[in-house]
Amino acid sequence: MKNLFDAENVPLLLLKERAFNFRWAETAPDVIPLTAADPDFRAAPEISRAIAEYALDGVFSYGPHQGLNSFKQALATGLLKRKNYHLFPELILPIDSVASAMYAVARCYLQPGDEAIIFDPVDFLFEQAALAAGASVKRCPFDEQRGAFCFEQLPKLINNRTKLIGVCNPHNPLGLIMSKAELEQLALLAQKHNLIILNDEIWSDIVYPVQQMTSFHHLSNALQQQVVTVYGFSKAFALAGLRVGAIFAPNQAHYQALVNAANVMTTAGGVSTLSQIAATEAILNCWYWVDAFIAHLTHLRDYAVTRLNQMPGIQCRIPAATYLLFPDIRATGLCADEFVKECLKDKLAIVPGNERFFGPAAKGHVRICFATSFSILQQGLDRMETTLIRLGVTSNAV
Repeated sequence: MKNLFDAENVPLLLLKERAFNFRWAETAPDVIPLTAADPDFRAAPEISRAIAEYALDGVFSYGPHQGLNSFKQALATGLLKRKNYHLFPELILPIDSVASAMYAVARCYLQPGDEAIIFDPVDFLFEQAALAAGASVKRCPFDEQRGAFCFEQLPKLINNRTKLIGVCNPHNPLGLIMSKAELEQLALLAQKHNLIILNDEIWSDIVYPVQQMTSFHHLSNALQQQVVTVYGFSKAFALAGLRVGAIFAPNQAHYQALVNAANVMTTAGGVSTLSQIAATEAILNCWYWVDAFIAHLTHLRDYAVTRLNQMPGIQCRIPAATYLLFPDIRATGLCADEFVKECLKDKLAIVPGNERFFGPAAKGHVRICFATSFSILQQGLDRMETTLIRLGVTSNAV
């Protein structure tokens, strides 16, 4: 078990063939990509076996339009046991990834001319999903001094065109977990103004020891009635390429509306049966792999944060969740895009904290994914330090 995430278990040759989205297959052979949020490790072996056993039967017919009942039941059973979520299988809609789920939720609840409130910074999919539905966004800012979002500003952002609030919990890229009081405030606000909360919990299984993951699904049933949750398997179970996730609806009326918006009742929508088989195995039998992964990540997180804070020009908060770091690089004198280009000269790829990826408040930051081996992470940080030395950065003063 302790060797699951050693350097020898990073299948570099396969990653360089198969790991796209800014990763190994899209960078030069000598570049270390600490970029897209996708683990460098093989998934739990039980998942591969489940796929293989199903595939060997040789029958690949269409599955049910609204997903396999066995998968829906597994989600309800598995998340009750693991996270104390009380979900109804009949209100779970399998879908081809959390990204697709976000677009489906936006299509369901937003019309051209509507507005959605999202946080700043936050993953770009919140804005893109709203824009694709014809809506516009307003952003709730982050207070760097408090290390928290400005919830007190939310009522000022609401008007008669506001229809949805996008919540990323745990948060990408900041690694924050929202408190129960914050979630209750959001739920009450949504009820008061008849807003839908798009609750993205793709990161809810990567939470570090001592930290407590609080979800809308831990609130009263009454406070959950405006909450639509999207959940997936790419971050905790390393199944990004299988593109499998689910939407949790609060009641039958919302479920039916989401079915219509997701286009699953025709062959234009839906999720692969093989992917549902894999996700079922993951949720029922592979939490041991997630627990070992979190133990590995905890060591890497602590090492990386300490190391980054010792580098001139870099300041980094410690995340409570996710395997992402979002260091402040403003003291280097470079903007995020410039800094990323300079790191690439030293064979390190990271993600710029620019408006395209995370919104205006990401300015002056970069994002680093550390879901890899210790040795690869160490080499990557060595290369960043080389960049800072080459640039002559000596101070942490902004």
